[in-house]
Amino acid sequence: MDPILAIFLMVAIAIIVGSCAFFAGIQYRKKVGEDKIGSAETEAKRIIDEAQRLGDAAKKEAVIAGKDEAHKLLTNAEHEIADRRKEMQRQERRIQQKEESVEKKLDSLEKKEESVSQKLKAAEQRLAEAEQIKQSELGVLEKISGFTSEQAKAYILNNLDNELTHEKAVKIMDFQQKTKEEAEKTAREIVSLAIQRIAADHVSESTVSVVPLPNDDMKGRIIGREGRNIRAIETLTGVDLIIDDTPEAITLSCFEPVRREIAKVTLTKLISDGRIHPAKIEEMYEKAKREVEYTVKAEGERAIIEAGINNIHPELVKLLGRLHFRTSYGQNVLEHSLEVAYLAGIMASELGLDPTLARRAGLLHDIGKALDQEVEGSHIEIGVDVARKYKENEAVVHAIHAHHGDVEAKTVIACLVQAADAISAARPGARRENLENYIKRLEKLEEVASSFEGVERCFAIQAGREVRIIVRPEVVKDDSMVLLARDICKKIEEEVEYPGQIKVNIIRESRAVEYAK
Repeated sequence: MDPILAIFLMVAIAIIVGSCAFFAGIQYRKKVGEDKIGSAETEAKRIIDEAQRLGDAAKKEAVIAGKDEAHKLLTNAEHEIADRRKEMQRQERRIQQKEESVEKKLDSLEKKEESVSQKLKAAEQRLAEAEQIKQSELGVLEKISGFTSEQAKAYILNNLDNELTHEKAVKIMDFQQKTKEEAEKTAREIVSLAIQRIAADHVSESTVSVVPLPNDDMKGRIIGREGRNIRAIETLTGVDLIIDDTPEAITLSCFEPVRREIAKVTLTKLISDGRIHPAKIEEMYEKAKREVEYTVKAEGERAIIEAGINNIHPELVKLLGRLHFRTSYGQNVLEHSLEVAYLAGIMASELGLDPTLARRAGLLHDIGKALDQEVEGSHIEIGVDVARKYKENEAVVHAIHAHHGDVEAKTVIACLVQAADAISAARPGARRENLENYIKRLEKLEEVASSFEGVERCFAIQAGREVRIIVRPEVVKDDSMVLLARDICKKIEEEVEYPGQIKVNIIRESRAVEYAK
């Protein structure tokens, strides 16, 4: 047999045998699958039946449980409704009781109202009867007293006014006495401490300077040929030279202190040099001017150092230095300003205030006097303008403005500067006053005191420190003496310029004289 054919036959047989086996396997698996499906359906049916049986049992249990729960809820609701009904019944009973109580009270109030209205009517009737009785009694009183009701009222009010005046005077005297004692005690301690700590020596100065001469022949050389030298000196310095019979002395007269000092230094240098002619006078004048300007600056710096203050404008320092040559009633103004600064600073320290600010205000309080002969206005107005121009503290400006009472002192520092200025100016030996001004001040005091009604005589005594007033007793009563003294003090403060304080002493005397015959 052909081998190839044999191979084909074998392959064909193998294919046939494989196909038969394949189909036989398929049939077997199909049969096994059908068996499994049948058993699964049976199991599924069994599970479904079991589930239905269990569901019916659970449903029955749930229905039974729901019925029990509903029964419980219904029972609870019935109990709650019953409780609320009982509470409502109790509240209704309480409301009913309250309504009954209110009705009873209303009935009682109505009865009381009727009773009150009856009493009011009775009271009105009684008031009318009382008014009639009052009118009849007033008529009887008017007949007995001889006064009408208006006159009686005026009489009573007048008596009451007199009584109140007396009480007011007593109260014022008592209050013044207590306040004065306490204030004087404290003020005396502070002022005495301040004065005790200040030991100031002042030499009385004037508006003239005397230049000593080596001999009287020097007077002729100062006058010069046909008076050319003296004219040159007076023209340059603006100072009057008084050459009289005073031996070995020439007097310089000028109200501007710096010019007078320049003239004095110029003349002293000329006398020392011995050569006196217009050219030399001009040369010495320029040297003296520079020397005095240096002295002005040095004195100003010395003042601020001694006062213990700083940050002062350089122009104010120069003005302070000019005060070294300025006098007021014979008192050197720069030394006076330093003394006021010391006193104000010590008193401020005792009162717990800023002593540096007080010293600054005290040192600058008279700064206007450095320019009062060059600028129009009082030294207070000039001082205020200068202080504001150079940006001084407003408290210092106010103290300058108020230190003579031109405006009311609104700060304690201003009051301290006023007090320190009065202490420095009023202490014995500090100032001198010319006779004319002294007499005018005393006459003004007596004129002010005499201007009040009831003043019989008045006397200014104790160098103007006290005014003794004698009043007419039939016009001025004892109670009104206190008020009169206060009024006189106020008018003196407003119209009279004076250092320190003035005591007003009122005397009232009643005398009865008879003669036995």
